[in-house]
Amino acid sequence: MKKVLFETHHLYYWPNFLPVIFELLKRKDYVINVSMPRRSSMKQNNILATECKKLNIQFISSMTEESRIDKILKEAFDIIVVGNVGQLNKIILPKTIAVMVYHGIGLKQSYYNDIDDRINIRAVESLARMDELKGYGHKNLVLTGFTKLDRLFNIPDNSVNNIVDKLQLNPNKKTILYAPSFYPTSIEKICPFLTELSQDHNIIIKLHGFSWEQRKYHYQNILCSELSKNNSDIHLLPNEEFDIIPFYLIANILITDISSTMFEYLPLNRPIIQAECYSLKLKHRLFSRRFWKKMDIKRHDCVDFTYKISEPDDLLSRVYYALDNQSEMAVKRKIACKDHLFKNDGLASSRLVNAIEKY
Repeated sequence: MKKVLFETHHLYYWPNFLPVIFELLKRKDYVINVSMPRRSSMKQNNILATECKKLNIQFISSMTEESRIDKILKEAFDIIVVGNVGQLNKIILPKTIAVMVYHGIGLKQSYYNDIDDRINIRAVESLARMDELKGYGHKNLVLTGFTKLDRLFNIPDNSVNNIVDKLQLNPNKKTILYAPSFYPTSIEKICPFLTELSQDHNIIIKLHGFSWEQRKYHYQNILCSELSKNNSDIHLLPNEEFDIIPFYLIANILITDISSTMFEYLPLNRPIIQAECYSLKLKHRLFSRRFWKKMDIKRHDCVDFTYKISEPDDLLSRVYYALDNQSEMAVKRKIACKDHLFKNDGLASSRLVNAIEKY
């Protein structure tokens, strides 16, 4: 039996890891462990520990970060899976296989910079991205597809139906999923229009984990909480509802900004609104070059499968138009899906585990 650790640096990495864990458990040759760096707040740890208990897999925790790392080193794992480089070199032994399943595929340069020579295998979600990574000099790449999306193909219908019932969505209304990033974000500019939009639609808001977990972004969940409290057709998902995959299946249309969700939603071939009306920090308003330096401009400029709005008051007309003309961008979405997500067959995790076993 091989011992595997999933180092879940943040709670929102968990949906990326979950299909890989299912694949390992199915093969019955692996003992799965999960851990998360200790922080001042234990809320994320407690949520993750509960999820591990449901799956009957071990969650490694400790009173201090130093003792947690010590526990991990003593376990001498055969394989460690990470979602970013983080403190990989503190928890890994020379003979351990290091696997990276990167946590996002959005529009930020961090995708290319977050790498370490210690990574033995890096899962890559598309051929185009693999070519780009090779251009940056990265090695040990395996073309798998995006593991997070495997569950789009195998979530039981009754699980999705249960969520619809739990939210009490109006069956006579189409459903909008609003999934913004934490920074830069469209939240402040888009939220004022959601109340009017909810008159004819169910609205589900899925915030980034940092909107709940980092103090400087708390205003985002506060703003959305007020909207949800005052409107029965606006549903803010709590941080405990960390898995966005079922909500992709429920939604008829996605509204986002620079989030990876615009790519993750592509397999469903449904309309996407991209809000390019961001609230920027003062330093980025004064020195816009600093902001764009953090962005993957080439990838940003090649996005041609969304309805882009630069002014928030264009949101309503765009949503109504997109829902009334769902086939208009269908071909572009299919092409983008093939370009950005390799094979959409629910087998990305299987390909990754095959690569690990071959290694």
